This record gives sequence, structure tokens and C-alpha cells, in this order.
Amino acid sequence: ASYGQNPICKGCLSCSKDNGCIRCQHKLFFFLRREGMRQYGECLHSWYYGLRTPDMNRCSRCRIENCDSCFSRDFCTKCKTGFYSHRGRCFRGCPPGFAALEEVMECVEGCEVGQWSEWGTCSRNNKTCGFKWGLETRTRQIVKKPAKDTIPCPTIAESRRCKMAMRHCPGGK
Repeated sequence: ASYGQNPICKGCLSCSKDNGCIRCQHKLFFFLRREGMRQYGECLHSWYYGLRTPDMNRCSRCRIENCDSCFSRDFCTKCKTGFYSHRGRCFRGCPPGFAALEEVMECVEGCEVGQWSEWGTCSRNNKTCGFKWGLETRTRQIVKKPAKDTIPCPTIAESRRCKMAMRHCPGGK
């Protein structure tokens, strides 16, 4: 660049002290930054997404809300901190049926479970009588296993305290 160590000229093939980069080195993207009434050119490795032509690489702003970098204007590849990537968009949490992979902040197909069964018979120690209180249980099946084994499925069985129908067993047993 013609203005040496000036930080505004980093990565430039040609640079103006007033307007910044005019042409960028190979594989860098030209971005026209606006600050109030002033605008100047910058050469960037990756920012938003790139449009390449034989004579110029240009940056364009993503249209995706909460996106840090894009593959195209309408497909995000990296979301801002605190947001999860799902099908090219950014979300605070994953949509139903999808689970969050925290290490990469992406939503992947999660574990799908069926409907809960009816509550079972109230019992204690495999008996339906002889006690005042027992437990009743209900279950549900895993309909679809998750995309990765590291994603846990929701609980498939739960129990609750119940009052037994007969406190005393017939015949005194």
C-alpha cells in the first residue's frame, strides 16, 4: 500500500490516506465502511459474506438478524454470541424437536418422544393394598433417537405419590 504502516491501509494493494483502501490484495474482501458522513475502504479476510468477481472481492452485509458471518445474504454460518444457528438463521433457543449443541452453538435434530401413557395402578412393594400411600407410574416411548449420542432424551418414565384404594388387604394379608 502506498501509505505504509497506516492501519487503514492494512491488506490494500492501493490506498488513500483519506479514503482508505481502493484495491485489496488477492483473497481479501473490499468493504466500504460508513461512519457518519465519512466512508472509507477496508480489506478484510472474512466479514459478512463475499462476492467475488475477477477484478474485485466485495463484502456485503448479511440480511440475517443476529448473524456474525454468512455464506450468502440469506444463510448465516456463524451467529452472534448467545444465539444458536439453525438452517441458516439465528435463534435464542432451538425450535421444538431440535437440541442445542453448546460447543458449536448449533441446533441439531433432538430426541423425539411419544405421548405419555395413562398413570398405572397405585402400588407399593408390588402390592395394591396394605399401605396408605404408594406410587403410580407412567411411561412414553422414544420415537426418534437424536442425531448425536451426546444429546440426552427427555425422561421416559415418571412416578408420583398416590393414595392406595384399599389400605387393608382382604383376608388380613
